Amino acid sequence: MFSDFGCTLRALAAVAALCAAIAPASAHEGHDHGEQPAVSTGALPRGEADSDAFEIVAVARGDHLEIHLDRFATNEPVTGAVLEVETPGGSVKATENADGTYRLPAPWLAKNGRTDLIFTITAGDATDILPMTIQTAREAAQSPAQGDAAHGEHIGTNSVLLVLGGLLAGALLTAVALRGRRAAAIVAILAAFVAGVRETKAHEGHGHEEDKAQVAISVVSGERAQRLPDGAVFVPKTVQRIFALRTLVAEQAKHRKVTELPGRIIPDPNASGYVQSAVGGRLSAPPEGFPRLGTRVKQGDILGYVTPPIQAIDISDMRQRQGELDQQISIVERRFARYEQLAPSGAISRTQLEDTRLELEGLRERRASIDKSRREPEPLIAPVAGVIAEGTAVAGQIVQPSSVVFNIIDPARLWVEALSFESVEPSQGARASTYTGRNYDLIYRGTGFADRSQSVPVHFAITGDTAGLRAGQFLTVLVATDETKEGLAVPRSSVVRGSNGQDFVYEHIAPERFVPRSVRTEPLDGDRVLIVSGFAPGKRVVSQGADLLDHVR
Repeated sequence: MFSDFGCTLRALAAVAALCAAIAPASAHEGHDHGEQPAVSTGALPRGEADSDAFEIVAVARGDHLEIHLDRFATNEPVTGAVLEVETPGGSVKATENADGTYRLPAPWLAKNGRTDLIFTITAGDATDILPMTIQTAREAAQSPAQGDAAHGEHIGTNSVLLVLGGLLAGALLTAVALRGRRAAAIVAILAAFVAGVRETKAHEGHGHEEDKAQVAISVVSGERAQRLPDGAVFVPKTVQRIFALRTLVAEQAKHRKVTELPGRIIPDPNASGYVQSAVGGRLSAPPEGFPRLGTRVKQGDILGYVTPPIQAIDISDMRQRQGELDQQISIVERRFARYEQLAPSGAISRTQLEDTRLELEGLRERRASIDKSRREPEPLIAPVAGVIAEGTAVAGQIVQPSSVVFNIIDPARLWVEALSFESVEPSQGARASTYTGRNYDLIYRGTGFADRSQSVPVHFAITGDTAGLRAGQFLTVLVATDETKEGLAVPRSSVVRGSNGQDFVYEHIAPERFVPRSVRTEPLDGDRVLIVSGFAPGKRVVSQGADLLDHVR
């Protein structure tokens, strides 16, 4: 029995040597499958091509190509173009879709391998020829396919080992069954242990790596923007259309430096005015009521009345004066009546009669003026046309002399008062920028000669539309100086500020790839900033939609 047991052990050692010889190769194959190359960001097969005029991206969708055609410099979609494509099936003309993309039938996409295409683009007066290479879906997923092949080979090796081990274990059990149950039990336990270990290693070496590969593929399978590990941002053309991304080619040039001045909106002194009361008294409304804030009025409109109060002593004096005038009027009236009777007979001259009549009219006017002064209020008249900017008139309110009841401003004629710490030349241009980013052109009007808080007030007139501005609103005035600075002028919307306070812009390096570049900027005017370092001229920088790219994760 011991000799049979020794034969059994020697046979089992041979099986172990055979498993050791095959196991490293299988383990190595499993390792290669786990270390697959990185999956491409665009899950769908796609091709890219560009020139100095156009930029084109073709995406395989089923049995056709979806083509995106844009301007190279501005990234603006090109519509109404003619696209003729040389394909394996001959020359085919792409049709334009309603959304601005182009559709090209591509039945050859079902085949394996690479396909070379030649695009002939005609857009207006521009014509260009762009070559492109498209890989089919199977070819584009070459790395996962190779992993599956290695996985199949790995499974085949495991199957061979299990079959050989089973046959050998069965033969040994049959040979020893008649001589020793203990040896057979030992052989059966060892064979089961080897098969179990081998199956566990196969599960550890392949199953989890396959799951990880499937997860990686599912993450990038959609047409969506995402930030890559190297910091670049992948944005498919479909998402670029939604973001309305636009670019420009940065050019090195010399620009005048700009000085920023604090300013505020003031009304044009020739188109604004105050409504003040010349005397103190009680306010009363006109028949149509007091004008509300924002009401447009015309020059000469009556906005209210002020009734001056009369003191008791004044009333006594006025009554005494009225009595004297009434007495004089009565005497002159009787004299005038006598003269009228004597004038025809020639007893008095015609001149005396006329003098008496004039004297009587004067006394009556003086008497009427006293009555009028007691009951007639002072009207408040609009000095200019415009809108009511300020005014809190209330019926019955007592106002003092020279108090402002209404402030009238013409909203179409506004000025800007800036405080300058340096001399400003009238010939230099200026612009005003609000906190909302709106810009207004300014015309120089004058500079004060007296200091105000160590500064000099400078007046500018706003040209163009003034909608949205109001008197007293603060803004920033940008005045060009004679000093020049060399750099790249880009729109303010191109610059994005990071969480660390660093300014950066996005460079368009490929049709669907953008890279952030840290830059140092200086203000140039209301619409642009000057990049003085961190970006090379001749590169494309995102001019619209940079803030949306910054939110891509």
